[in-house]
This record gives sequence, C-alpha cells and structure tokens, in this order.
Amino acid sequence: MKRQRILLTVLAIPLAIPCPAGQHYDVLIDRGVGVKTRDGVMLRADVYRPKAEGKFPVLLQRTPYDKRGEVDFGLRAASQGYVVIIQDVRGRYTSDGEWIPFMHESQDGYDTVEWAASLPNSNGKVGMFGGSYVGATQMLAAIAAPPHLAGIHPFVTASNYHENWTYQGGAFEQWFNESWTSILALDTISRRAQARANALPRVFKLPLAAYPLFEPDVDGGSTETPQGLASYFVDWLAHPGFDDYWKQVSIEDHFSQITVPSFHVGAWYDIFLGGTLRNYVGIKAHGGSEEVRRGQRLMVITGGHAGEGPRIGEVDFGRDSVANEDDLVLRWYDYLLKGMKNGLEKERPVKLFVMGKNVWREEEDWPLTRARNTRFYLHSQGKANSLSGDGTLSASEPSSEQADQYIYDPADPAPTRGGPLCCDAQHLAPGAFDQRPVEARGDVLVYSTPPFQEDFEVTGPVSLELYASSSAVDTDFTAKLVDVWPNGLAQNLTEGILRARYRNSPSRVEFMNPGEIYKLSLDLWATSNVFLKGHKLRLEISSSNFPRFDRNLNTGEDAGHGTRWVKATNMILHDREHPSALVLPVVP
Repeated sequence: MKRQRILLTVLAIPLAIPCPAGQHYDVLIDRGVGVKTRDGVMLRADVYRPKAEGKFPVLLQRTPYDKRGEVDFGLRAASQGYVVIIQDVRGRYTSDGEWIPFMHESQDGYDTVEWAASLPNSNGKVGMFGGSYVGATQMLAAIAAPPHLAGIHPFVTASNYHENWTYQGGAFEQWFNESWTSILALDTISRRAQARANALPRVFKLPLAAYPLFEPDVDGGSTETPQGLASYFVDWLAHPGFDDYWKQVSIEDHFSQITVPSFHVGAWYDIFLGGTLRNYVGIKAHGGSEEVRRGQRLMVITGGHAGEGPRIGEVDFGRDSVANEDDLVLRWYDYLLKGMKNGLEKERPVKLFVMGKNVWREEEDWPLTRARNTRFYLHSQGKANSLSGDGTLSASEPSSEQADQYIYDPADPAPTRGGPLCCDAQHLAPGAFDQRPVEARGDVLVYSTPPFQEDFEVTGPVSLELYASSSAVDTDFTAKLVDVWPNGLAQNLTEGILRARYRNSPSRVEFMNPGEIYKLSLDLWATSNVFLKGHKLRLEISSSNFPRFDRNLNTGEDAGHGTRWVKATNMILHDREHPSALVLPVVP
C-alpha cells in the first residue's frame, strides 16, 4: 500500500467533546505506515497527528478488526493534541504475517510501542486503548513491559484466554468461538483470494468469484477444509485443558510484569466480565510496583458486548447507564498523559453501575470490603424441578431433606436465553431476558426466596457450593442467578458452569465415579444488583446452557471429536451432611 498524506481541517467540533486545553488542531493522516517487527514481519498502521510543531503523547490501538474502523476517534483525538496510531495486527487486513490469536501480540506490541515512542511528533509517552481482542493486545503488550508504555485502557476483555475466552469452567464457549471465528474468517478469505490472484500471470483484476479459495486435489475435491480458514479453532478444541498451549499467553501468570497504570472497564452482561475483574484484582495485588498497584482503576457498566444500552436485552437500565467509550479513553489519558485536572483525580478508583436501583456508585476497591458473604441454602422435598416445583432458598441450614434429581439429555439441552453472549445478536440476542421459558423445563431446578420486605443488595463475586452426583462419568452443572420481579419476569443476572472432569483443576482430567457424591464449586462471576422490595432472588441449576456452551456428552469424550452420548441422571443434595448453598456478597 502506498503511503498517503491527507490534510484535514477540523471545522466544527461538537460542544460535547471535552477540550480542557481549549485548543484544536488540523489533522494530518499518514496511511499504511510500516513497522517491521523483530522477526521481519511488516505491520501497517494509519497515523493521525496534529498539524503543529511540538511533541504529543501517543494513543495506540492494535486491532484485528480493520484499522479503518477508527477514523472518527483518530480525527477527534488528534485534533485534541494526540498522535493516534491504529495498526492492523499481524496477519490481518494490510499487515503481513500469519494470523494466530494471542501468540504474537506480546512481542509485536512491544516493538510497536517502542516504534511509536520514537516518532518525530511523539513525546515518548504511549497509551494503549480498545476493547475485546484489542484489550488482549494491550494486556499482552503490557506483560512484555515496553519502556515507553505509560498506560493501558482495556475495555471488556479477558485475562486468561483459556478460562475467560475459549472455555469457562472447562466447557467450550461454543457460541462465541464459532461466531467470532466466522467473523474473523472473512478477512482470511479475502487475503487468500488476493494472494491467489497475485500469483496468476498477467492477471490484474478479475471478479472475486474467479479466484479459487482452496487448492483442488487430484480428484477435483479440496485439500483444504473451511476449518483451514481458522486453524486456531481446531487448536482450541485440541487443548481443552489449561496446558502449556494456554500458559504461554496467560495474563494471570504475569501480573507482576505489568508496570503501568490501567483503567479496566467491564460490564455485568459482558462475556469477559470475569476476566476484567481478574485483571483489576490481579494487578492491584501483584503489579510490578506499589505505584502501579495504586494506579489501577475499574469501571463496570451494563452491556459491553451485550449492547451499549440503555436497553440490554429486555430490560431498560435508564439513560444514565450509558457510557461512551471514546469519552472514557480521552478523559483517562488527559489525566494520565497530559496531567489535566479533569475530576478523575478526585474520584475513587472503582465506579460501578448498580442495577435494580440503576445508579452509579464509587467505591474504594473491588470486591467491596463491607460486603458480607452470606449463604442461601437450597431446600425442597425432592421436587424442585421447574418453576412449578417446591424449591426454595433461605439462610436457614437444611436438616433432613430429599435430594432433587433430573435427567440431562445431550440431545435435548436446556437452551441459552440471553446472558453474556457475543457475536451474533441477530440469531441469539444477549443481555437480560425473562428466564421463565427455560424454567418451565423439568431438567431445570428452581429455588426461590420469598419476596423481599425491603431492598436487598448483592454486589461482588457470586459462587455456588454444590453437593452433586451423576450416573455418568462426566457431566456439566450450570447455575444462574435471577431477579424475579413482582409481575413474574425472571431477569437473569449472572451465570456459571462447571465440567465435572475439571472440578479439581482446569489442567487435570478426573472422571466421576457414577453415584458418588462430590462437593463442587461453581464460579458465577459477579454482579451488582439491588433486589427491590417485593422482588425475589432465584437460583436455577441444570446441566446445559446451549449453544452458549457445548453439550457435555456424559461419556468423557472430547467435545471436538466425541460422537457417542448418553443420558445422565444428575442429583443435587441439600441436607444436613450436604448443605448446598448459593454464596452471595450482601451489602448491609
């Protein structure tokens, strides 16, 4: 790609755009600027910079989603005194090399940060920004600790690309993995078609349909399957446990190497909420210095990948729930890189949107120190199946009670309805949805409190201590926290899953002995919700949440290759010897 230079005059800046310095610049754009990595691969970026003498801080984004998608932010931030660099990561769009998620982002991020700091208009301070995988490019660059990286602003991203991205609780994130991979494959198709066209002699331009995507074999078939468009997807299936393949890109094992302040933004209905919270807590505890640990900030909004709001699924959280990502980035770096007194210096390090009340609240830390872990025990007389069953929740410990059981059939899994989904809302919408259609099933156990007599707040990590057995050697257990409105609407808040074979370690497979009782711990991530007076708190337990997660076949076969399945009779115990309980962080 030829390098181009475009002069843009910013004639009108909306009044809503903050400009503490009171100055705006014309903007120059350098297109397709090359950056050669240490192994010789050429990466390409668009550079937006003020048309002015002097040096400015740099805002860097490294993206697999096409650098042309950030034109508006590039113009806005450059007009306000930043050099903005938007780079296609290795193997994507205009950058050379092979696209393998995560594997090159640390070294490529390091090399790009140091290159950015050396540009003529750079003052040597580089801040990174962006969300989802663009958050991963920041975190992976940060653990490489490039000397000129001054801050990061990861938005709705993960911390462990096994547990927070590809799997959860040992179960394969089927909907996300297939949807996201399909989106990424479009550019791979385009690049291959272009490469084949370039290899044809004396052919300069043909319709796309004229270019073969796959090399034919001798029988006229294809030597390459569509899976070849995303070979990493096959790798993910081949590594269901947390092994060395994943450890090489795990952020959580390298929190101590992060040496910069970070502003983490997560969302209650976001697919990476668990990772965002782990990043904040992990760096706060183990960051490279006391200054870095004090420099961590956290903000949790409502939707993230589930939507920008105010309506997330079927629930409207109000106009105040909406937070503009671009505004957050500029405010953070005006404070961090320019030293502006814009109010951020007076705010507490944690800002949460509290659902139910639908208000913002600042906190000193996460989790809240004043929250008290409180057990809500499961109760029934063995008939908690479905919404019409006899399951209840209370703070009273159980005595002699009959266990609940249900049959989980992989051929008829409990369906996904809303929740933290990505990336095909047209076919499976994310967010808050009425769960009563799911609760009508006999393979879903339902436990509810009586209506609250006063507002009841839960803010913090949520978990489930479960005593369970199965007729199978392996099965899944799922759990969902629900806010039940007086009109019956059952609003999902947060959820989790555990593949029993990974009950003791994500790195080690241990099959179950059929009929043996096991104490299991399910991580339901976290929430912040006020159950208003008259509302109920509900827990759902089942063994599937499909297609968000793949179906456990109950036979111990791997998800990627298994062909045989059996029905499993799964039992949940809740008596004096087996006090199954939902553990909630209750705010007094």
